[in-house]
Amino acid sequence: MVGGKSPGERVFNISNAVIMILLMCATIYPFWYSVIGSLNGGADLMRGPLFLWPREFTWASWRAVLADPGLLQTAWITVSRTVIVTVVSILYTAMFAYAFSRPYLKGKKIYMMIGFISMYFSGGLIPSFILINWLGLYDSYWVYIIPSLFGGFWNVIILNANYKAISDSLFESAKLDGASEFVIFFRIVLPLSKPVLAALSVFTAVGVWNDFGTTLYFTQSTDLQTLQYLILKLLQTSNASEQLQNAAANSNLAVAELLNKAKGEGLVTAKTIELAAMVITSIPMIILYPFAQRYFTKGVMLGSLKE
Repeated sequence: MVGGKSPGERVFNISNAVIMILLMCATIYPFWYSVIGSLNGGADLMRGPLFLWPREFTWASWRAVLADPGLLQTAWITVSRTVIVTVVSILYTAMFAYAFSRPYLKGKKIYMMIGFISMYFSGGLIPSFILINWLGLYDSYWVYIIPSLFGGFWNVIILNANYKAISDSLFESAKLDGASEFVIFFRIVLPLSKPVLAALSVFTAVGVWNDFGTTLYFTQSTDLQTLQYLILKLLQTSNASEQLQNAAANSNLAVAELLNKAKGEGLVTAKTIELAAMVITSIPMIILYPFAQRYFTKGVMLGSLKE
């Protein structure tokens, strides 16, 4: 329609904008509620829910979490693990995907069959535990690194599509100049794959950062705990407190009254500690995302297309 959009297009655009705003609110508000809840006094929070702003602003819960003597150790384990696994896993997976994308790779069909099977089936928890224990990785820092060195066959498929979009003339010219496969990979393939690698790095970093299963199943030392496992313990402590309160309410009203009073007194409660820990451990990923955002959409689109 010349001179402006048709009524149908305007309705479509307005509907899209409304739906996106609603989805954005549904996504952001739970995190915002955690922020304002962690910055509110514990006793005041027990008296009623918050909506937009803290009623009784305080940093007490944040200070309590940051004052935990084990927090620095858990933060160091989590950060070092995330950085090492993200860098090494992306590099290792990118190298495998490059070899997999070459038409002259021998045994390609076998690798493809093994890769697709690994996408849908796994050994399970007990065989994984037996393998980790047999390799001597149980209750070791290396249990966070070695089993995560390969990023999965799904990442290989994305990288493979990206590599096939690179012109074959570049590879042929490099080989005529005497370049080896390693030179081609590091000087040609990697620089041309930065958007895809950045997008996969974000996915990998977030997955490793949020993982608590490895700590739960394959470690027992307090020196190897991660931030997400710390949150899990806080949640379990809070749930145990609520169960104790419910049990006391059914058996002894006097004890239940004391528990209710103790739970609601002071600026810091189990709930505000729980919320503060969740917010603090989410901050690094929130800071990381804007730096990778310019590569994110482009990387996903490039990895989904091929010539």
